[in-house]
Amino acid sequence: MREIELSAGTIEYEETGAAGPTVVFLHGLMMDASLWDGPIAELAREHRCVAPTLPLGAHRRAMRDDADLSLPGVARLVTEFLDRLDLRDVTLVGNDTGGALVQLVVSEGAADRVGRVVLVSCEAFDNLPPGLTGRTLALAGKLSPRMFGLFMQQMRLGAVRRSPVAFGWLTKRGGATTGRWMRPVITRPEIRRDAVRMLRAVFADRRVLLGAAERLPEFDRPALVVWAREDRVMPPAHGRRLAELFPHGQLVEIGDTYTLIPLDRPAELASVVREFMRVPDPDPRQ
Repeated sequence: MREIELSAGTIEYEETGAAGPTVVFLHGLMMDASLWDGPIAELAREHRCVAPTLPLGAHRRAMRDDADLSLPGVARLVTEFLDRLDLRDVTLVGNDTGGALVQLVVSEGAADRVGRVVLVSCEAFDNLPPGLTGRTLALAGKLSPRMFGLFMQQMRLGAVRRSPVAFGWLTKRGGATTGRWMRPVITRPEIRRDAVRMLRAVFADRRVLLGAAERLPEFDRPALVVWAREDRVMPPAHGRRLAELFPHGQLVEIGDTYTLIPLDRPAELASVVREFMRVPDPDPRQ
């Protein structure tokens, strides 16, 4: 685990793999970089893999009091992260809210370090908060940090984490991982304060991704959209719409998984990403 000091605070990140093309992986709300352990294990033989743990509720280092934890604010933090590590021509991959962050990074004119994007079953358009899980988080974020902590104590129980209000409609197989994600917010008051601030800021503007979608056609580099056929939180129709928005977009659907494809089908997702990265860049003259 490495660390870097950014404007919002200290960010932890994993970096592993070969000296090949760089892939940067972004996770969702109440998750950390371990979401990507499976795909990274497959891709690291050929690629440099970088996965930051963003301040989205499962982080271990508290952010500064003035940190902007809205979706646009965290997207700017991702751009700052790329700049500080001097990462160039990266493939930026995001799942769940991480995919929303990818959309914001490339739509806010900060895409000069991004050569390709991969959106994996994620929030898009008006799907904010997403599904029953998202609506539960939006309501819980209105609680005080102390009450939020009491509410989150339920997540110690596997049966609760597997329910539709938690991770039950997000993953079929990731129960052990989701338990680890809950530890910081359950045990540390400073992380609970961050989580409450983050949830309130993230859900304050429910139209932010509609604005981002209007600018996605300006991203003229390769784009891959990977969606779970059985997704119950992120509508599969949104995956098709996203792929059509990109001038060089393509869509792949994966079965036997819910939203968190990196947990449910890591090897298949890694294979899809690997093949996508072998596709030649579009001819700028066309």
